[in-house]
Amino acid sequence: MVGQAGAASHGGLGAFELARDEFARRWAAFVGPTVPVGQHELRETLAEFTDELHAAMVRDPYPAGAVHQVGRSLVEHGFVSVATLEKSLVFLGEHLPDHFELSGDRSHRLMSLLGGIAAGYGEALRDRTLEQQELAQAAAFRSIRDAESALRASEAKFRAVFRTSAVAIALTGMASELLDFNDALLNMLGYSAEELASLNAQDIVHPGDQPTVATLREALRSGAREHVRAELRLLCKDGDYLDVLIAVALVRDEAGEPAYHVTMIESLDEVRALQSQLVRQSLNDVHTGLANRPQFLGWLESTVGTKGPASLALVAFDIDGFRVVNDAFGHDVGNRLLTVVAGHLRTVFGGVGQLARIGPDEFGVLIRDPADIPAVVALAEEAVDLLAEPVWVGDHGIGVTASVGIVLQPARGGDAAELMRCLDVTLRWAKDDGKAQWALYDRSRDQRDRERLVLAASIAGGLEQGEFRVDYEPVYALAGRSLIAVEARLGWDHPEHGLLDPQSLASLSACTGMAVRLGRWAMEQACRQAGAWYAEFGPRAPVLTMDLTARQCQEPELVAEVRRILREAALPASMLRFELAEQLPALINEDQAEELDILAGHGVRFVLDQVGGGNIPVDKLRRIPLHGLTFQGFPVHGLAEGSNRLDESAAVALLGWARTLGLPLYAAGVGTAYEARRLAELGVTGAQGPLFGAGPLTADEVRRVLGRA
Repeated sequence: MVGQAGAASHGGLGAFELARDEFARRWAAFVGPTVPVGQHELRETLAEFTDELHAAMVRDPYPAGAVHQVGRSLVEHGFVSVATLEKSLVFLGEHLPDHFELSGDRSHRLMSLLGGIAAGYGEALRDRTLEQQELAQAAAFRSIRDAESALRASEAKFRAVFRTSAVAIALTGMASELLDFNDALLNMLGYSAEELASLNAQDIVHPGDQPTVATLREALRSGAREHVRAELRLLCKDGDYLDVLIAVALVRDEAGEPAYHVTMIESLDEVRALQSQLVRQSLNDVHTGLANRPQFLGWLESTVGTKGPASLALVAFDIDGFRVVNDAFGHDVGNRLLTVVAGHLRTVFGGVGQLARIGPDEFGVLIRDPADIPAVVALAEEAVDLLAEPVWVGDHGIGVTASVGIVLQPARGGDAAELMRCLDVTLRWAKDDGKAQWALYDRSRDQRDRERLVLAASIAGGLEQGEFRVDYEPVYALAGRSLIAVEARLGWDHPEHGLLDPQSLASLSACTGMAVRLGRWAMEQACRQAGAWYAEFGPRAPVLTMDLTARQCQEPELVAEVRRILREAALPASMLRFELAEQLPALINEDQAEELDILAGHGVRFVLDQVGGGNIPVDKLRRIPLHGLTFQGFPVHGLAEGSNRLDESAAVALLGWARTLGLPLYAAGVGTAYEARRLAELGVTGAQGPLFGAGPLTADEVRRVLGRA
């Protein structure tokens, strides 16, 4: 349903196309300063590359050719800056699997993909250079041929280019005799000019490659090819063979007959060194020089093999409040701070484990066969102490704290992806528990959290499958016991876990951001039902009471949304009453409080839900429109028969003070007739709780109660 809605709002694009275009946009923004094209053209090009790379991550067998072609295409589109390649490899390594939510462990595939892109880029850059050189050289030779009888100056210019070129060049006759060569070829092979001049071209070609040379020469002579390329081995003076790439062109005389060959030669060792450097850069962090996340995952995969250590420890450091440093001092200072952090971690773990930067402000350490848990914890605490030392930027001494996650597990037969998940979970525990501390992985806690998170992630599906429902807890007048209101309670009738209560739902929905969507759905359902009761029973219909959270108050269209729902349900605004938690007035700002005033002006009512004892701060009451107070917990149970006299006197004093506000008072959780009588004596007009029934009523049960009235 979400995917279809997203596609409808973006011209019919599907979920993958939207994800691809967003990924291409982010990629374009990351590399934009290094390429000579506009953002629109760049995004379209990178979107095509994203299709190929996503397919390479999931397709079997692995399409090495397609990945190489992406690297080649970078050069073919003119993205020839090494900075473009470096930034692209860093961006893909850090974001490609997570952005497309690729299931399973893809680190090995990702490393192959990054290496393939670098290799394709190196090959294309080499070909581009050779093609440009070939074109220039061919043009030069054509100029010489056409102007052979003209000016000697033209030949002098050519000889200067020929002699000073950094690319090795040889002119060979049709019988393979060496007609001429430049200094670059002498330097490459180690011969003197006299020594090389005494040799035939075939003398410096490896015997195993001479049939290849003969085939190339015949292809040129016959006119089937204008120029050819091949990888060969050439004999150096010291007896070793050098791997080279040659590009050969045939020059014909004025009559069109073959005259001589022009051969340009490039050492493959240099090309391969460039490719190795590019791959190395793709596996290391630019700012700190540490290994990056893909390389860290590679280490972990090799560690959990059958020949690895018996056990391992993973330690993750997350810099607390790193965004504050970036926002306050800028990214240059933030990068400097990361470098200092990396240095401190090297000091502690340099001789103990393998260190990498695994996130924007996260560092990971892999320790093979750790001594024991206390030893690993001691190292982590030592590192945290070092991080606390301030880094001075001008007059500002910047210090940081770190949350630390520690996982100790058997290594052999383990799963790298699962271990990383455990590390991420443990790090989150450390941050959730207050930051600036370490947490140790606990399997039972993880299992409980996973079950809870699975439930939270399933809310959207449950809503679409119709598993949610709204029940209603009746609120009765203490005088006469007539039904005056119903409090809507959202429930999830889960097929495995049974009915989940509103408190559990509130906690789960907060994990996934579904709270607003669930609240809107519950409001629509409850108002539609309340509108039906109002249409049937008129003034005898109960007022609908619902919780309104601080998060819902932050919605910019709250007023418009509530009015729309009331209008569609044909429910008067005066028949809707929102209950506000006692903390809400302190959590909303002035603009949001004004939104509540606007709703109150339309007739919606607001009741503050006071849980526990203590006077209600008057300054909070002034911020929001109030039409009643609801008490539960201590103020109610303090009035129970036989309760502590101190508790009773405090409850009486609180309710007495509340009466001075001149607002209707309500009570929740009333369990006995004695409590109900005392509450009525103290000015409470309406109540709900176990005294009035076993639990919430369905909509049909509410209708039957109204029908009997």
